[in-house]
Amino acid sequence: MPFILRIAFTSALASLMLSGPALAGPVQEKISARHAVRVCIWPDYYGITFRNPRTQQLAGIDIDLSAELGKDLKAKVEYVETSFATLVEDLQADRCDVGMFAIGMLPQRMAHLRFTQPYLSSDIYGITTKSNAVIKQWADIDQPGVLVAVQAGTFMEPVMGERLKHAKLVRISPPATRERELEGGRVDVFMTDFPYSRRLLDNADWARLVSPPKPVFVLPYAYAVKPGDDAWLKTVDDFVARIKRDGRLDAAAARHGLTEIVVR
Repeated sequence: MPFILRIAFTSALASLMLSGPALAGPVQEKISARHAVRVCIWPDYYGITFRNPRTQQLAGIDIDLSAELGKDLKAKVEYVETSFATLVEDLQADRCDVGMFAIGMLPQRMAHLRFTQPYLSSDIYGITTKSNAVIKQWADIDQPGVLVAVQAGTFMEPVMGERLKHAKLVRISPPATRERELEGGRVDVFMTDFPYSRRLLDNADWARLVSPPKPVFVLPYAYAVKPGDDAWLKTVDDFVARIKRDGRLDAAAARHGLTEIVVR
């Protein structure tokens, strides 16, 4: 694990070293009073918390597991739509009680939020087209003349910017998309995480996954809460520990094709 993430991860674990049994803190008292837990999700995260554009139904590992959290708390689950860019503000402004959408434990997020133990982790993967004659394997990516796309603002941007020595990094910002740039032949490959790669492989017959032969930048994913309520953090962390022990995490991961990235 890279040094900066190792520091951040150690900080997160330290925040979990709470003495004594969990007591009902302010957040859990509010949940009990309203009989509902508000869960922040990003509805465009395939396999995690994805809203089907045709049916408007939510599906994914964290839709399943947030339902399990609701059962454990004996509370209804109310979903609050957010994004990676707005999660910190939404949690700190009390718009939701917990973020549950495979939130990467990045140092800039860990400075403002508190995280449970990780339950998933993902490396960086490449997506190219089946017809691409340039990219056949991972070693073909960092070569002169190769155009490597990343979504601006994701953790792949600084990582690939540092790692690429010969290829050219292409930063993609809306309204452009990595998929359209790749299909249009304007880039050779784009970088993403494992869950998003599943979206392409499940829905685009032109897509081909390029996996690294050894870890590149493995990022742990966890659930997040706002600071200041250690009892609520422990409640959510205890939930993560339980679903690891009792098989609920494995079962949900298998349903959504994410078994490969489960942290046990």
